[in-house]
Amino acid sequence: MDCSPSLSPYSIFLSRCMPNHCEHGGRCKQTWDNFSCTCDRTGYTGATCHTSLFEQSCEAYKHLGRSSDTYWIDPDGSGPLRPFKVNCNMTEDKVWTTVVNNLPAQTSVTGSSRERRTVLQLNYSASMEQVTAITTSAEHCQQHVSYACRMSRLLNTPEGTPYTWWVGRSSEKHFYWGGSGPGIQKCSCGIDRNCTDPKYDCNCDADHKQWREDSGLLVYKDHLPVSQVAVGDTNRQGSEAKLTIGPLRCQGDHNYWNAASFTTPSSYLHFSTFQGETSADISFYFKTSAPYGVFLENLGNTDFIRLELKSPTVVSFSFDVGNGPVELAVHSATPLNDDQWHRVMAERNVKEAVLQLDLNYRETRPAPPQGHTRLELFSQLYVGAAGGQRGFLGCIRSLRMNGVTLDLEERAKVTPGVKPGCQGHCTSYGMYCRNGGKCVEKYNGYSCDCTATAYDGPFCTKDVGGFFEAGTLVRYNFLSEAAAANQDARFLAQPLTAQEVNLTGEAVAFSFSTSNTPAILLYVSSKTQDYLALVLRQNGTLQVRYNLGGLKEPFTIDVDQRNLANGQPHTINMSRINRTITIQLDHYPPVSYSLPEASDTQLNLVKTLFLGKVFETGVIDPVLIERYNTPGFVGCLSRVQFNGVAPLKTALRNPITDRPTDRQSVPVSYQGKLVESNCGASPLTIPPMSAVTDPWRLDSGTIHTHRHFCRTCRYTHHTHILIFGML
Repeated sequence: MDCSPSLSPYSIFLSRCMPNHCEHGGRCKQTWDNFSCTCDRTGYTGATCHTSLFEQSCEAYKHLGRSSDTYWIDPDGSGPLRPFKVNCNMTEDKVWTTVVNNLPAQTSVTGSSRERRTVLQLNYSASMEQVTAITTSAEHCQQHVSYACRMSRLLNTPEGTPYTWWVGRSSEKHFYWGGSGPGIQKCSCGIDRNCTDPKYDCNCDADHKQWREDSGLLVYKDHLPVSQVAVGDTNRQGSEAKLTIGPLRCQGDHNYWNAASFTTPSSYLHFSTFQGETSADISFYFKTSAPYGVFLENLGNTDFIRLELKSPTVVSFSFDVGNGPVELAVHSATPLNDDQWHRVMAERNVKEAVLQLDLNYRETRPAPPQGHTRLELFSQLYVGAAGGQRGFLGCIRSLRMNGVTLDLEERAKVTPGVKPGCQGHCTSYGMYCRNGGKCVEKYNGYSCDCTATAYDGPFCTKDVGGFFEAGTLVRYNFLSEAAAANQDARFLAQPLTAQEVNLTGEAVAFSFSTSNTPAILLYVSSKTQDYLALVLRQNGTLQVRYNLGGLKEPFTIDVDQRNLANGQPHTINMSRINRTITIQLDHYPPVSYSLPEASDTQLNLVKTLFLGKVFETGVIDPVLIERYNTPGFVGCLSRVQFNGVAPLKTALRNPITDRPTDRQSVPVSYQGKLVESNCGASPLTIPPMSAVTDPWRLDSGTIHTHRHFCRTCRYTHHTHILIFGML
């Protein structure tokens, strides 16, 4: 007789949601033989809700091209911290992350004493753990604090214990105030020695009946943010304090830029064994000029995990959890060894494996329905190839594994063949690329790309200029349909660069030397009657002429009363932003002028730029032709640059061609005899200005408010017809 128990079909049902593989609050749903995760409203995605939907920091959003706004960030990615909102300010040179608190500005405090202090609790728009994640990875943090007082002392007491203190993120009391630092029981005025009463180190400690204030920045980021303030001296009649604690502001993201440079194929870094048995994610950026290399690998007895650049266009993610090797590969349409940053993201869980390259390429592989699911690794994690086989040569940064950023820089400091950071030689030597030259990284050095400048040479410091005989001119066409067709001109082959044809601002710079007057130095024409001209008058003085419409006569500026046609080199820097014109002659301070209110501010349909002489059909201001165009500029021009274009350098540096096809498409031509010369211009010795103060940066946003018209700024009294110039 069969005594075996009979089994109901329901008794063999297995719970696919126990244990629950859905992470971060994802909801598990199951069928008879499988399960799925619903990740709605969790902030995470993927088959098991493992991968964060958000970037790790404001720094990461900036490098995706985002502008200032409020963003969700997730500093630890797939780690336990939930995403949270911060304000990202990307308008400055560095990115600022701001976390606000709930303490109203100028919060009044009365009735407190040393025995019974009033404790103000601050709550932030993120938890203390989340805020700590920001401050830990930040390069710099600060928080502005202000204590306005009337008969309310701040720090000084007879026995040395402060009346008021604040508590930081580690629940420790701190006895210093804004503008001071740890261990220094002072306020900002005590550091600067300018307190109201020199006997005290805080303005409020003088105990005056008048309102005083102590304020400044707290910058020791390990103490930030301020979580509590205990106020202890407002219980006397007439005493009061008003407290303001600003938002926490942090700058930079060390984790995002944490990087290492692998300088030999056998170099590698090693870390503790990667713990990712059932759920693992890896993300990093790389740049290389090598055709292949192993990014990282971790081995077990039979299990392993590896990420590799297999060829110039293929990245692979391979692993084995006991079911045999699995490999995912993504193929790029363009080479990846272009020395540009590329992002790799890989994930493996019990449901699937995913590999993504940049934002364009992705491959997904489902896990087998039956088989092993645990990744068991025992060796150390190697970043690079430990055996030297197909080792990686290049840079890796922001390497995160299961939400934890590996400190590549710190480990690289003690590892042969690996250098901390990925800046290469440009970090140390990029300053030598002058005059707007771009530093180009190389693994065995660096070079300066002077293409977009008016200079040449290894450091973009060599003047490029030319000597003009009578009748010599250079013509640079900004509109392809306006390519010059004069059969006597010699044309130079160069691809036409698209430029904005309606300008609300210009940046002009050049040097010149001559003994002949009058002359046209530079002329920018348009397909309308708008133009810009810089001319030398009969007496050798420099005049700027603008015709932008709206006025009966061109607006002119007599820049200086000196005779500049003295055979010596002179330098002109000029910029216009809407109505404001800023001109610097030689090393004299810049001077600002303003277009009249009646003048238009747009140089419409810019067409052609001329150097030395204007030679073009169409209508032109007769004053220019009659007074300045004959016989033309005789002398030397160098360093010529207009809105990022170097027309004279283009004419001198490119090969000459007489092919008819080139004549129809090239942007630059010259006529007459043009001999290269540096014109004896003195080298630039003025240090470069910042983007904020540089009047030659059109994107600086700086508007000069000097709007009066000087005596040398006047309207001419000649009717004009425009001869269109080229740009």
